[in-house]
Amino acid sequence: MASTNNKIPVGVSGRHVHLSAKDLETLFGPGYELTEYRPLSQPGQFAANEKVNLVGPKSRIDGVRVLGPVRDQTQVEISLTDAYKLGVRPPVRDSGDVDRSVGLTIEGPKGSIALEQGVILAKRHIHLSPEDAAAFGLVDKQLVSVRVSGERALVFEQVLCRVSPKFVTEFHIDTDEANAALLSTGSTVELVK
Repeated sequence: MASTNNKIPVGVSGRHVHLSAKDLETLFGPGYELTEYRPLSQPGQFAANEKVNLVGPKSRIDGVRVLGPVRDQTQVEISLTDAYKLGVRPPVRDSGDVDRSVGLTIEGPKGSIALEQGVILAKRHIHLSPEDAAAFGLVDKQLVSVRVSGERALVFEQVLCRVSPKFVTEFHIDTDEANAALLSTGSTVELVK
């Protein structure tokens, strides 16, 4: 997907929850398995039909989609706007890095979980296939900048490159960042070298 013009497609990530198998059963019942609503851009990943409610000290957000497949640990990814509404102060982190993050309560149809940690603001990042990374001259864990053109032009800095043969090349940002730059899924941005 890489090209000589350094353009990368955008994927806007809305608030969502990744559940461990244990927490999935607590929320939805013993032996429960996620059902696919639609596939996501990254191979093997999907938006599930299942939704949960997030309850913070200040407020709640109902109907938050669960993403599959299940993971080793439960993780909640929200925007800063969501964090203000819920009354939590999550750190900006790479996906999966939840140690010493903040918690909240997750409600499902069959039970609830008082999550002690696991709520993050996801660090903006680019998923890259090894072929596209090589074409762009990038390596795993490298930090780059990404330029947005248009009416609300800006440069996103400190963008983490994540390289894996399991990835399709795409720049991932949350809804707050996308709204600030007038971006939507399918827009393109330019890698700044």
